[in-house]
Amino acid sequence: MRASVRMKLAALAGVTAAITSMAGSTLTAQQPAAAPARVPPLIMTSTAWDDGGVIPDKFTQAVPNAVSPELKWAQVPPGTQSFAILMHDPEPVLNKGSKMDITHWLIWNIPGTSTGLPEGVAQGELADGSRQVSLRANAYMGPGAPAGPYHHYTFELYALDIKLDVPQGTPQQAATTRAAVFDAMDGHVLGKAVLVARFHR
Repeated sequence: MRASVRMKLAALAGVTAAITSMAGSTLTAQQPAAAPARVPPLIMTSTAWDDGGVIPDKFTQAVPNAVSPELKWAQVPPGTQSFAILMHDPEPVLNKGSKMDITHWLIWNIPGTSTGLPEGVAQGELADGSRQVSLRANAYMGPGAPAGPYHHYTFELYALDIKLDVPQGTPQQAATTRAAVFDAMDGHVLGKAVLVARFHR
């Protein structure tokens, strides 16, 4: 075989290999990317009532010395360092009777290893570092809606990737403390769960 023919064949083989390589890389590039693993949603429940149900009197202002209900949560997002819970009554705002709803309970810096809160959480700053406040005390304040339509009390659980550097404050500072906690939470919420209770006298 003459040298010029061999050179042409070699060049043709090189072009064919290049085209095959380009086609392979194109096919690889067009492969669909694997879908990211779905993180299951954070869930919160209570043994005292079903979501949307009527909260028993022992957790309300219908009785003296109301205690906080047991709360449990599951499917905690990876990386959770702490939890915060806000219990509030949005009804005054929804009914345009107030510009601000009522803070019945705000508790934050619950350890990220926790799977819930027991019934009857003690007042004040807790041994595990949890801090709390409500409109009336550094503790849980039960629902107190008057006779008439049910009020809907919303328990909101937030999983956070940090602990919050917000002091406990006093009941008189409940609104300011709540604003400070939510400002500190901004950009650090990994998951949220909501549990609703109804109550009227």
